[in-house]
Amino acid sequence: MRHARKLRWVAALAAVAFVLLNGVAAFHAWRFTHFTTEISTHTDNPEQLTLPQKLWVLLTGIKNPKPVNQATPDFPYVTTYIESPNGRLEVWHGEVPNARGTVALFHGYTSSKAKLLTEASYFRSLGYSVVLTDFAGNGGSEGNICTVGHHEAADVAAVVHWLQQRPGPVFIYANSMGAVATLRAEAELGVRPTANLLECPYGSMLETAQSRFRSMHVPPFPMANLLVFWGGVENNFWAFDLDATQYAARITIPTLLMWGEADPRVTRPETDAIYAALRGPKQRQDFPSSGHEPYWWKHKQLWQHTVAQALERLPELPTMHKQ
Repeated sequence: MRHARKLRWVAALAAVAFVLLNGVAAFHAWRFTHFTTEISTHTDNPEQLTLPQKLWVLLTGIKNPKPVNQATPDFPYVTTYIESPNGRLEVWHGEVPNARGTVALFHGYTSSKAKLLTEASYFRSLGYSVVLTDFAGNGGSEGNICTVGHHEAADVAAVVHWLQQRPGPVFIYANSMGAVATLRAEAELGVRPTANLLECPYGSMLETAQSRFRSMHVPPFPMANLLVFWGGVENNFWAFDLDATQYAARITIPTLLMWGEADPRVTRPETDAIYAALRGPKQRQDFPSSGHEPYWWKHKQLWQHTVAQALERLPELPTMHKQ
């Protein structure tokens, strides 16, 4: 009798722990994928938090105010709006006379198109028109939901399809979440630009969640798995399938893949796997000492040379066929 009672207590405690873990994971997933319009400061990156701050974030979730554009282009541009399945997207279109093509720029998580103004200015100096887009939920675009690359793929598709109604080649320049959204748009939504210039896409949603926990010195299992599960359930998709490596294996579009060797969020094995999986013409450039940050911060000349060469050479490389 005593043994049976003890087993019931253990089972009850396990059930309570299971419910609590899922409740915490669901709460964190909601905060991670839903921006708030309340005026508050964004939670610092995990690497910048003190131990008490990390514990507080684990208990209360991150502060995720909707990103805003805190700058505007210093080059001529027009603001236009493009309809996506996720809502109306705000776009800055900076045309260049007799342009050699157009570069569509897509930002990362908790960011906005204003963060890519330096890159856009450089592409314009090379003779390319630029289109900078706020993903749905970010900046001047509608909504407050961010799925870290899944739904955002439809935004990439909407912008590229809009651009391809105009003359000239279309190139995609995207970083982090934007790079993953680009890979999914091409693998699953039929998007076909002239070439990709991609910075630090993460390997999968599960891997990036695990990296977040490791950066806070917290064991990733089982919370990272629960976070991914609830993040997908709350936003109507299976988040375990959000996998850039799997997408890359279905892509024959010429691609430049860039990565920072000191990146704490995207690992070398993730980057190696994505690069190996790409089926089309491809190039790779690693940036020593660069983290999850714009590579021109520490390696301006190398970054400029790399992307300028890619715009010239990638479309000319012979296409490789899927095996």
